[in-house]
Amino acid sequence: MKSSFIPPSFELPFVLGLDLSFPILSKLLFNLDGIELPREDERVLSEIKDKRVLYLSNHPSDVEPAVAYYVANSIGTRFNFMASRSIFNWGFGLVGEVIKRVGAFSVLSGSPDRDALKTAKGILASPKGKLVMYPEGMMSGENDNLVSFMPGVAQVGFWGLDAALSKEPGAELYIQPTFVKYKISGSRESILREIESSLGRIEKKLRLYPGGRTLLRRFLTVGRVLLEETEFELGIPKSEIDGKDFDYRLGRARHTALNLAASILNVSFSDSDNAIQKIRDLFTAIDCLEAGMPLPSTPTNLTPQNIRRAKQLVDTAYTFIITKPKNLIQWPSAERLIEWIYSFEKHIYGKTEFRARKAYVLVSPAFPISKYYPNYLNNKKEGIQSLMNRIQEEMEILLERGKRISEPLVPPYSVGLDLQIG
Repeated sequence: MKSSFIPPSFELPFVLGLDLSFPILSKLLFNLDGIELPREDERVLSEIKDKRVLYLSNHPSDVEPAVAYYVANSIGTRFNFMASRSIFNWGFGLVGEVIKRVGAFSVLSGSPDRDALKTAKGILASPKGKLVMYPEGMMSGENDNLVSFMPGVAQVGFWGLDAALSKEPGAELYIQPTFVKYKISGSRESILREIESSLGRIEKKLRLYPGGRTLLRRFLTVGRVLLEETEFELGIPKSEIDGKDFDYRLGRARHTALNLAASILNVSFSDSDNAIQKIRDLFTAIDCLEAGMPLPSTPTNLTPQNIRRAKQLVDTAYTFIITKPKNLIQWPSAERLIEWIYSFEKHIYGKTEFRARKAYVLVSPAFPISKYYPNYLNNKKEGIQSLMNRIQEEMEILLERGKRISEPLVPPYSVGLDLQIG
């Protein structure tokens, strides 16, 4: 079967033009009011300019590659990007034509894509090679949370060091942990007006009326109604959820949607798979299918309607992963409230739009992979796990730092006296 791999084709004139137009394009495409790189973080990043680097970031949305592009430009270097194969098809292929010219290459998510791995190793073997990857392996939809990391990131790092050492004895490869935190633009009053307006449209669509409910109560009421409608649409027997707490019902809806998508795509799950792993497996099947290289298990008679339905079910599962009531109640920041709005709108209207916001890039000092290399050579599984533990630790520190950028927009726990959660 013909390979669908798309290599990078870095074009300097195109990149220079993009550099000049970046502020305008980032506002038009992503509604970004700017990217903040604190001076202390910029100094830390300047240390990696002339080094081999595996640049890691959280991945709450599809904007982080653009943020990483800005970071590279800010410190006077260029990054390569490993991007899902399906992204190259966006906008009738226009997105692919753009991103490959700034150093992106395709990878079939979740599959042993030899062309992609060969390209990644080649980049990391170069004296100043820099590759951007996302340990979460998927867009999480949550800025103040991290989903479980994929060990493939550490494996790519070790392969890159192997390739570098084969060319240059004593070569080093660094891990650069970073975190992107978004902060909604505007005053507290203007943000509240925007949220009230958006939530009001959603309530009208669902024929709900605010009454005397607090803002948090209204959000939770919309979430409950959408959950009830989804339970009915998914065919979940009412007898099996009566008396169950909200968390159980959210989980049941997530897994039912994902299992139905799996039945369409003929994807098999193990009994221990959580919702995140199921989403990853389904995304692999969809990505390969859209790249024209379906998995051997994928049915040959799938219709466009079948594929759309599978994607819709995965989106439904996403809705009930992002909308965690306890998280919202404990810290109802503008950003968390807007994330729920995004989720509601995507579920109800099939689309949503970014609200104006600013991106803050937080970093911790880069660290060398060589410290973990002897353990990897002795026991690959232990070596990979040891490196992943360090990556997870660094990213969680940045996560906590990012949380402090936001403040609650309304008082935490202000949901009324009769609401029971979980």
